[in-house]
Amino acid sequence: WSRLHPFNMFSNYNKFYHRKALTSPYPGSHVERSQVPEDKVSWLIEWKDYNPVEYTAMSVLAGPDWADPQINDKGFSPKFNERDGEVERKSLNGLYVVENGRPRNPAGRTGLAGRGLLGRWGPNHAADPVVTRWKRDRSGNKIAHPVTGKNILQFVAIKRRDCGELAIPGGMVDPGEKVSATLKREFGEEALNSLQKLPEEKVELEKQLQKLFSQEHFVVYRGYVDDPRNTDNAWMETEAVNYHDETGETMDNLPLEAGDDAGTVKWVDISEKLKLYANHSYFIKLVTEERGAHWSEDPGPGCCE
Repeated sequence: WSRLHPFNMFSNYNKFYHRKALTSPYPGSHVERSQVPEDKVSWLIEWKDYNPVEYTAMSVLAGPDWADPQINDKGFSPKFNERDGEVERKSLNGLYVVENGRPRNPAGRTGLAGRGLLGRWGPNHAADPVVTRWKRDRSGNKIAHPVTGKNILQFVAIKRRDCGELAIPGGMVDPGEKVSATLKREFGEEALNSLQKLPEEKVELEKQLQKLFSQEHFVVYRGYVDDPRNTDNAWMETEAVNYHDETGETMDNLPLEAGDDAGTVKWVDISEKLKLYANHSYFIKLVTEERGAHWSEDPGPGCCE
């Protein structure tokens, strides 16, 4: 049941997977990226005049525990492409190039050097729990889409405080933390406001979360994420995992309540019309394919009535 949807970012990243990483201004700032034409994104294309803007946010330079020091800082000698103490510096997409002591974004140029808002040089690992259920009517019957006849799937979405976009309620993997623990922790913090619960409420919440996150699940995606925070030297990678509540009973005992980085949290009907943060729409589409749920009214090429 851990069927993997591998992502070959080198086959088509210019056109799709590496688009949001080129947007300006850079999130949370007035910094404009150097413009990178589509035919110059790939590092394989020589571009001697390439001169990206250098930017690392003050919140990162302040030295919080989730951030690396600057590359040239005394005593800092990161081990790229391997496990570096408790910090995982291996990429889910294989080996990446290190040039002049700095890791190089494997998906290509972004028009921005440094780390931007990201704490780690190289890959910054996240986990995205896609929690789903079937849309049902008041009698408890599944609701099918009137055009496709396929049942409609819903997922728990948060509205991000930083940009206002709908997203999967995920977050960063802490040093030394297993991805499975991150998935459960982030869902609890962002979608159930677990950090603000009373001790006795936390015990019950943990019980219900354990029930949901210990059932059968499948890995939707592992790898590079086209994220607006990405730079030439720091980028997001994630593991997205689908936890499906077939009957809906488990989630009935887990009332949604926004917490941590979430502005709001709610169940959202899934379809191709959804506009989501980074490439979360792609993850959601893979889930509907796995579950045989409704996605698009367009039958697509090669289909017939």
